[in-house]
Amino acid sequence: MALKVGVVGIQGIGSNHARCHKKDELSNLVAVCDVVKARAEKIAAELGVKAYSSLKEMLAAHPELEVVDVCTGGFENGGWHYEPSMEALTAGKHVLVEKPISNDLQEARDMVKLAAQKNLYLGCNLNHYFTEPARQAKQLMVDGKIGEPVYCLHRMGFNGGEETYSSGSGPNFDGFPYAHTKAFLAHPFSIMRHFCGDITHIQAFMDRPASRRKAADLMMSIASVHVRFQSGAVGYLFSSRGDVTVGLGGWWSFEMGGTKGSFCIENCVEKLTYFPTPKPGQSFGLGEQPTPEVTNTGVKDFGMTFPARIHAFMEDVTNKVPKHKLRASGRDALATLEYTFAAIESCEQGGELVRPAALPTLKRDVIDS
Repeated sequence: MALKVGVVGIQGIGSNHARCHKKDELSNLVAVCDVVKARAEKIAAELGVKAYSSLKEMLAAHPELEVVDVCTGGFENGGWHYEPSMEALTAGKHVLVEKPISNDLQEARDMVKLAAQKNLYLGCNLNHYFTEPARQAKQLMVDGKIGEPVYCLHRMGFNGGEETYSSGSGPNFDGFPYAHTKAFLAHPFSIMRHFCGDITHIQAFMDRPASRRKAADLMMSIASVHVRFQSGAVGYLFSSRGDVTVGLGGWWSFEMGGTKGSFCIENCVEKLTYFPTPKPGQSFGLGEQPTPEVTNTGVKDFGMTFPARIHAFMEDVTNKVPKHKLRASGRDALATLEYTFAAIESCEQGGELVRPAALPTLKRDVIDS
């Protein structure tokens, strides 16, 4: 039976979530709410559900709600996630929250802690690895075709350049130098951790180009982050917000190399290339390598990741998976924020090495053998 869902925050991405729930067989969208009630009423009329101007009002009118999907924005695009998430969890509802889980590290820790205390599912919209290329890449690892992880390289950012620069930041970003860092790095850090595991060391440099300086734009829009994983593998992340146009993979590429093979995902949803290592008896000169295996999905619409990720959350809740096996959990989202704040600290210390705080212990459900 479909789970009853209410969506909080209907501007932009919230309306996207609401439409995804409306189409998902595991979701029964009951209501939406937004501080601007006219906004809620518009999408509610489109989808045939009830509209409210506050979460308190929506919860009171619909005690039967089982899942609350939090899509509020706020400054740094995460400043309003804490209150509705905590309110919903306190009311005994499972929560799916947009990324970043919060723009405040302690708030994120408290959200994860409360969900654990209440024995509720807390998931986050870390949707970048709910794709066919990511699934295939993970299968390569499971099948032993990558081997021991050695490195990863991740580039992610909106394409642009100085001739097309405009701040375009809006009130959620204007005046906050690390708004891009907090709002955006949740995705690349989630990808790096998904494939390579926990990060133990971080060194970061951040800056903004002359075009932003001339416009008195404070945003630290370029991030260069070097990491070490618990496994001993190393990684590099480059992120930009419209300051440069990158090559391979367009706005999004992820490459991971291991002792038995490497893979590269391009354009997030579009293409996977597997590069096997040489086999015994094979010999290759410089510039030569075993023939790579290319899988092109033909998909270029990044928007396809939203229904896939939302369905995965609803599927996990419906199937009552052990909490520690929830995909893209609140704990996973907290990890990305711990790394983000460690990167900011490293940047502010001139590139000093920083060790992110340890994550809360991953408690296993007793029903899982």
